[in-house]
Amino acid sequence: MTDPLLIGAMAIVAMLALASIGVPVGIAMAVVALIGLWTIGGPAFAIGTLTNLPFATASDYGFVVIPMFVLMGTLASGSGITQELFAFSNRVLGSTRGALLQATVLASAGFAAISGSTVVNAVLFTRIALPEMMRLGYDKALAAGCIAAAGTIAALIPPSISFVIYGLMTGESVAELLIAGIVPGVITAAAYMIGISVMLRMNPKLAPPPQPRASAREILESARGLWATILLAALVIGGIYLGFTTPSGAGAFGAVGALLIALFRRKLTRATLGESLSSSASTTAALFIVIIGGLLLTRFLLVSGTVTATTDLLVGLDLSPILFLVVLVLIYLVLGMFVDPLSMQVMTLPFAYPIMLALGFDGIWFGVIVVKLVEIAVLTPPVGMNLFAVVGASEGKVSLADTYRGILPFVLIELILLVLFVAFPQLVTWLPDQMFSH
Repeated sequence: MTDPLLIGAMAIVAMLALASIGVPVGIAMAVVALIGLWTIGGPAFAIGTLTNLPFATASDYGFVVIPMFVLMGTLASGSGITQELFAFSNRVLGSTRGALLQATVLASAGFAAISGSTVVNAVLFTRIALPEMMRLGYDKALAAGCIAAAGTIAALIPPSISFVIYGLMTGESVAELLIAGIVPGVITAAAYMIGISVMLRMNPKLAPPPQPRASAREILESARGLWATILLAALVIGGIYLGFTTPSGAGAFGAVGALLIALFRRKLTRATLGESLSSSASTTAALFIVIIGGLLLTRFLLVSGTVTATTDLLVGLDLSPILFLVVLVLIYLVLGMFVDPLSMQVMTLPFAYPIMLALGFDGIWFGVIVVKLVEIAVLTPPVGMNLFAVVGASEGKVSLADTYRGILPFVLIELILLVLFVAFPQLVTWLPDQMFSH
């Protein structure tokens, strides 16, 4: 009988080979899984798995939170909330050097509280902030890197689709995972802003001179529209933290809230509603293709014995918990250069999660570490989804080479933060431990 480890290695190589020639990753994982299941269990087993698993996944109530979070973010962005956050942040920070860079980070962190997609954040702020940065003479590489990096804050601050996927795949509490991301998300935003200040102090030519300070009246005027963001964040984050609703329920409340805000502001027409629903449906469908493909591949790796053999091998190496974590981080960083974040999660969690638990690590804390690694994955060349999103949305204003150059300081900041959260796990676990529903 073929060695299970060799079977797993062949499956991963085959999947990456298909992806490298343009086959979507979700489809590539599903094709490899079905061929493997057919080979091991016969046609009836493969067809039975293909018939039952996708339906069971798509009909699982826990997954309803994904389209709700996506719809909430789509409706919120269409109602002018993003522009208001950016305008307010720029007014508050206008007298500092690099104000638009700082405002992008601050506004992106605020919008992250009502949008669970890093790519959506990156695209929106590319369209809002980048033209103004170019007009005022900001270094375009730093501007592109800042926007791409700031978008990743949405992976940490709830609602976060990454935490939902992690929770549904591992059985950890999605509610606790979402709340656990708040403090790391705030720290990440603060670290980006400090890092930008340091970069501009070292090289002032990267940004134009500071603008005149805005008056208190101008700041208050720009703050008028923030009620919408505060209300949506309270519905979602407050409802989960206080135990009033489940994550799925919070997603539904948030989507309805965003719809009512758009109606109240008269920003919702039949055309924009149709566009929001269509965009949410297509985004959700794309996510589910990856999820189902990953679950099919996981089923094959379980049936073939690859997961068990890999777990036994890694545990048998008798590595210290920290050394194993370092090895795992290196694996994620390498995978992140070639595979999209969602695929990386569904590929690795069947192996990594049980080993981390066996080594005594907290499952909620590990979820934040995984999502942090996912953040780095969307920023690292050559396959960095946020980098591609910024280049695509810039309409030729910046090149991929510019974003590669501009993102490097932010990747360094992310690695420093990763060390911080590993050294002080209480930064992650303290807030979910205080939850009313805990």
